Amino acid sequence: MTPTRAPEPHPEVTQFLEVYESLDSPSFDEVSAQEAREMLEELRAGGKPAVEVASVEDRTIDGPNGEIPIRIYEPGTTGEDGADDSGAEPASDRPLLLYFHGGGWVVGSVETHDDTCRKLAADSGYPVVSVDYGLAPEHPFPEDLEDCYAALEWAAEAAPDLNADPERLVVAGDSAGGNLAAGVTLLARDEDGPEIAHQLLIYPSTGDVTATDAYEENGEGYFLTTDDMQWFRDHRFERELDQGNVYAMPRRARDLSGLPPATVITAGFDPLRDDGAAYADRLEADGVPVTHYHYDDVIHGFFGMFSDPVNLERAHEAYEDAVRDLRQSLE
Repeated sequence: MTPTRAPEPHPEVTQFLEVYESLDSPSFDEVSAQEAREMLEELRAGGKPAVEVASVEDRTIDGPNGEIPIRIYEPGTTGEDGADDSGAEPASDRPLLLYFHGGGWVVGSVETHDDTCRKLAADSGYPVVSVDYGLAPEHPFPEDLEDCYAALEWAAEAAPDLNADPERLVVAGDSAGGNLAAGVTLLARDEDGPEIAHQLLIYPSTGDVTATDAYEENGEGYFLTTDDMQWFRDHRFERELDQGNVYAMPRRARDLSGLPPATVITAGFDPLRDDGAAYADRLEADGVPVTHYHYDDVIHGFFGMFSDPVNLERAHEAYEDAVRDLRQSLE
């Protein structure tokens, strides 16, 4: 599939971009990694959660680079908003979704993606585990991937305790998190690790994005810029050699056969548009069942823009498509 972009962004997206540009915030290359994290957390801070779920629990698990914070979302069993109205025990054979947040491997957290995970849990009815993996430059590649893989191994063991089926594990993530989800899936296949039933990749980074048309076409003025992406790469990779590692760039892998079914989401006005689409094509060519949803009039990050002050119709559509795909694959 060759994705395109609409003649103009969706009117709701245009409105968001106008407000975003008016904030006149410093660019990433003008601040340190820690300052960038604080800026993002401040933008996301406060306010009532956009989606109610039955329970939210913060824990830590052991990882190869120290303790890894996780957040567990229990959706409940009956309420449309995710709340458990029945008082019944959750079914023990539900899939379990492991989520890796976006943020260029440098910023982002379980806090910044709290609403995203709440909505995924509520809409799907599956428990969701959000992983606060180590961020660069303090934790350069492959430490982020190692943390995520450790979380996968933990999830395979802990699924029964969460009333979930260890044979129906889903790995999911957006942007850098989509990259980590794809990398974890590839690593699990190669290392004979935990069985993954499905992968949900939301505008993932998978290969050399600089070689794509979308990188030039959408590199300025649409939220995520090429300068931002270079800043992220410079922080993530301590060694230039690592930029060729197939687990950092899954699209470089010679063979993608044997990977679990995939749902890939891309956006028309996103510099990562062609990268995600190319990975979907590679998966399909190697015999992996793939569903590719392309939203041609939205930007990078739109998946998290489903509640006030930005409430994109397309974001709600993307959740509906993703959840429908998960159910068809897993149930």
